[in-house]
Amino acid sequence: MVRLEDAVIARLSSQGTVFEVLADPELALALRNGEEIDMHRVLASDKIFKDSKKGEAASEEMMKKVFGTLDVFKIAEQIVRKGEVQVTTEQRREMREQRWRQVVTLISKRAINPKTGLPHPPARIESVLAEANVHVNEFKSAEEQLPGIIKTLLPIIPLKFEIRRIAIKIPASYTGKAHRVVRDFATVKQEQWLNDGSWTAVVEIPAGIQGEFFDKLNNLTRGEVETKVL
Repeated sequence: MVRLEDAVIARLSSQGTVFEVLADPELALALRNGEEIDMHRVLASDKIFKDSKKGEAASEEMMKKVFGTLDVFKIAEQIVRKGEVQVTTEQRREMREQRWRQVVTLISKRAINPKTGLPHPPARIESVLAEANVHVNEFKSAEEQLPGIIKTLLPIIPLKFEIRRIAIKIPASYTGKAHRVVRDFATVKQEQWLNDGSWTAVVEIPAGIQGEFFDKLNNLTRGEVETKVL
C-alpha cells in the first residue's frame, strides 16, 4: 500500500452520496488508463469514506445500493476508474513530465524520417514538441494523445509511421532469452518450433526500432540469429 502522506483522494458521487478512497496518484492514473493493477498497491487505506478528511466512513447500505457489493477493493476500483482523482500541483507536474517522456519515446520508436529511413533522435522530437507548443494531458495515456500530437508536428518535421514485417530464426541454444526479447519488441504473427529446437517466426515491429531490435538479437545470440525483412 502507498503511504497515507503520499496518497491523493479519488472521489465518486452517485445517487446523492459521495464515496472517497485514498490512492497512489500514479497507480490511480495507470488504472484509469486501462492497466490492470492490484488494488492493494493502489490504496493507502482499505476503507471507503464518505469524507476522507474527517475520517467518516461510507455506509454499507449505500455501498451495497450503488456498487452492488461490500468488497472494498472492487468498490475502490470503480471509484478510481469512474471518479475524479485529486492531485497536488507537484504531483501533476511530475505526471505531466512522465507523460511527455512517454510521448517522445513513442514517436522516436515508431516513426521514421521518410527522407533517410531512420528514426528521429529523441532530442529532436523534444525540440519539435516544444517548438510546436505541444501540451500533454497527464490524465490521458500517451497512446490516446499521439494522433493529435502527430497532426500538430507534421508541418514542422517529416514523420512516417511504418510497420516492418520480419522473419527470424533463433538457434536452439539462445531461444530462452531471445524468445522473450522478440515478444517484448514485436508482435508475433506466425511462429514454429523446429525439430532441432530452433524457433522461427514472422513478426511485426515499428520501423523506428528495427535497428535496436536487430542489435539486441545479435548481441544475445552472438550474431547467430537469422533475420530477413519481408
